[in-house]
This record gives sequence, C-alpha cells and structure tokens, in this order.
Amino acid sequence: MSAQSEPSFRDSVELMYSRAVKLIDLPPGLEEKIRVCNATYTVRFGVRLRGQVHTFTGYRAVHSEHMEPVKGGIRFAMAVHQDEVEALAALMTFKCALVETPFGGSKGGLRIDPNEWEEHELEQITRRFAYELAKRDLIHPSQNVPAPDMGTGEREMAWIADQYARMNTTDINSRACVTGKPINAGGIQGRTEATGRGVEYALQEFFRYPEDMAKAGLEGTLKGKRIIVQGLGNVGYHAAKFLSEEDGSIITAIIERDGAIHNEDGIDVEDLRAWIGDHGGVSGYPKGTYVADGSAALEYDCDILIPAALEGVINLSNAKNIKAPLIIEAANGPVTAGADEILRKKGCVIIPDLYANAGGVTVSYFEWVKNLSHIRFGRMEKRQEEAQHRALIEELERLSADKGLGWELSADFKDNYMRGAGELELVRSGLDDTMRTAYQAMRKVWHERDDVEDLRMAAYLVSIDRIAASYRAKGL
Repeated sequence: MSAQSEPSFRDSVELMYSRAVKLIDLPPGLEEKIRVCNATYTVRFGVRLRGQVHTFTGYRAVHSEHMEPVKGGIRFAMAVHQDEVEALAALMTFKCALVETPFGGSKGGLRIDPNEWEEHELEQITRRFAYELAKRDLIHPSQNVPAPDMGTGEREMAWIADQYARMNTTDINSRACVTGKPINAGGIQGRTEATGRGVEYALQEFFRYPEDMAKAGLEGTLKGKRIIVQGLGNVGYHAAKFLSEEDGSIITAIIERDGAIHNEDGIDVEDLRAWIGDHGGVSGYPKGTYVADGSAALEYDCDILIPAALEGVINLSNAKNIKAPLIIEAANGPVTAGADEILRKKGCVIIPDLYANAGGVTVSYFEWVKNLSHIRFGRMEKRQEEAQHRALIEELERLSADKGLGWELSADFKDNYMRGAGELELVRSGLDDTMRTAYQAMRKVWHERDDVEDLRMAAYLVSIDRIAASYRAKGL
C-alpha cells in the first residue's frame, strides 16, 4: 500500500481518538461533542502590495471550549488548509488537557509562503490577518490566544500583539492576547527553546523507568544513545543541542530539506546549524557523509528517532524499515495512523506528539500568566532567596570555625546554592515538573490497564477523561 492511500492527517487524529474513546464509558453524546471541531472561521482579505491587491486566505479553528481561552499556534505555509487546521486544533485540546494547562484547543493558519515577501510586506499581511481575527474575538486574552508555529516566530507575534493593542487601546491585558513574543514585547525567558527543551525533559523522564526502557529494548541512560533528528528548525535544533550537550547523547544523523548529514561519531549541532545558515542547506557540509535522499536516513540504525518537522514523514511506505526502537514525536503527527500500527507490532515505543511537544504550550501558559500578572517571575523573591541561602552558608562556616572542624565549602557550591532563581530557572523548573507529571499520568494508565498497548492510547485516555470531567462540571 502506498503512502497516498493512507488516511489524511485529520483522519489519523480521528482514528486515534476513536481507538481510545472505545475504552472510556462516556455519557451519550459526549463522545461526539469532544470529537467535533466547534467552529472554523475562514477569512479572505486583500492587501495592496507591489502595485496591486493580493488576496490571502486564513483560518482559525476552535476545537473545544471546555476551558477558555482556547490556545494554539498560527502557521504560515502554502499547504495550510481547513482539515489540517482542524486536526491541529483537536491535538491542541488533548495536549492542553494532558499537561494540565487551562486552555481549550485552537489552531490557525495563513496560506502564504513567507519567503516570497519582504519583511515590511509580511508585516502588512500579518497585521491585516490579525485585524480580521481580532475583530471576531479570535484573538483575545480571555477567549483565543495564538502562538508561533511553522513559518512564524517572535517577530510575527509582536506584530499581532501590537495590532490587537491598537484595536483595544484600553485593554490593560492586551499583551496576553498572544504568546511567543520577544522579551521586550512581553515575552518570557525560555519560550524559544521550550518545545525542544520539553522533548529533552520527556526523554529524561522516560529513561527514569527501567521497565519502560525495557519495552523499547533500551537500558542505561541518555549518555551515549545514538539519535537521529529529522528537521533542524527551532524544535529539532534545541532538542538536539540539549541532548548532545547536557545529556551526552550522540547525534548521528540530521535530516533537512535538501538531504541529510550522517556521522556515527556524532554531529556538532551548532556547527551544522551555522553551516545551514551560511549555505541554505546541509549539502557540502564537510564533517559527515551527505545523503541526497534525506528521508532514507529515517531508516538508519539508531537508538532514538526524533521527527521534528512535518506531518506524515513516517508512513506506510517506510514504517517497516524504521529501525529505531524509540521514537519521540517532536512534530505534530509525524507518524501516520497506519505506520503507528506497524511500529507497535514491531515493538517500537512511540512517545506521542500530544505529550512530547507540549513544552511550547506549557511555557506559553507561563507567559500568559506573566502578562496577566504584569510582573516578571522571580522579581520579588530572587534576592530574598539569596539572602536566606547566604545566611545558612555563613552559619555553617561559623560553626565549622568555632568547632575547629575545618569544613570548607567550595566556591562553586556556594555560588550555585546562593543564587536565587530568576525567570529562566523558574520557567525550566515549571516545564520539567509539567513534563514529569504528565508522563507519570500516562505511564500509570499504560502499565495498569491490560487493554492499553502504548503511550499514545494512554495519553488520549488521560486527556479525554479530563476533558469529559470539565464538560460534566459545566452541566453537559
């Protein structure tokens, strides 16, 4: 069977939902209520550029309002269409429920190739798109809060936040209308790295449980584990960087648009990223073997495979050839429903997207809270913490001197212990705790229920149960 005969991305999400919901006793009608997308808005607007009016098509899907505001990124890509946006909105609903961020699920997209436009033109287009959404309350701090996604970043979020503020001049919480903003426009430390950092924390938590590792035929720690990363964008880059620099993993292959680089001795992630920045791709990179057919590298031998770019890259055409015993879905929907079944039967463990890449929405939640509270995390308590820690150190050193014990605390220890937590440390702490807690909820279902074969099913069960509880609390 060819990849083309597989279900669409949206159908894959619905198939996985259907597989899970059969194992939950939901009240009549609630299964369908959670399944369907509440509303999808299509906007078509014109912008005068280069001497003529260009018409653009954008979407904003709201999947579930069991909690509000609803949350989800905005992507800029020519492939954006209604089904994709609705599927991504559904994933956001389940993702937010799984990691316990108090949002419903939403998603947006604009059918545009950002590379075709100059920066000032892109700003005009983005602001007009934001205007069309905001006037329908599809951008609003208490109703619908977008974030960056494929093709967008801090720059676009700053434009959107400013456009909303211009339209709502008396809204003191206007900065909370969107997350993923630059620091100087109300953003938060650690947001850019958040999804990649979350992938690292997810793997660290998986490797804390020998019985979970055993299901993938792995043992030990992340140190020395061979990893293949598909996509060196924001998520793939940060995941690869942290895993190699902090956990001692070896990045053996990196797959990009124009091919792949393979080196069993390990790839210097920073060096390759700099090369891509200078040359526009991986071709010609001298510190590894160039593979023109990048997708072939997905089938190379490794311990962990991290698809971190597009949907459906692991499908019916290549699933049987995937050798990785552990796959962590840093992208949304990189493994199709058909491939998922093949891989499960092979014994491959998949850490699913609705958990693995939830770092972005988790830190977006922290940014939203920061914007509503109007104060930087750590601002009030950091120096008080330092004073407390310093007092303890000084007392220990005084006792040591009085008793003649000869204790001497190292300078590094004292510096580290006395340093109070700033915003970045608090964000990382909150993200780490979120990823640990969510994984523990999943694995509990995975290990305790005989009818749950994999982590994806467990993740959906935890999410659906929480969403259903929210609807019941509303009286549905």
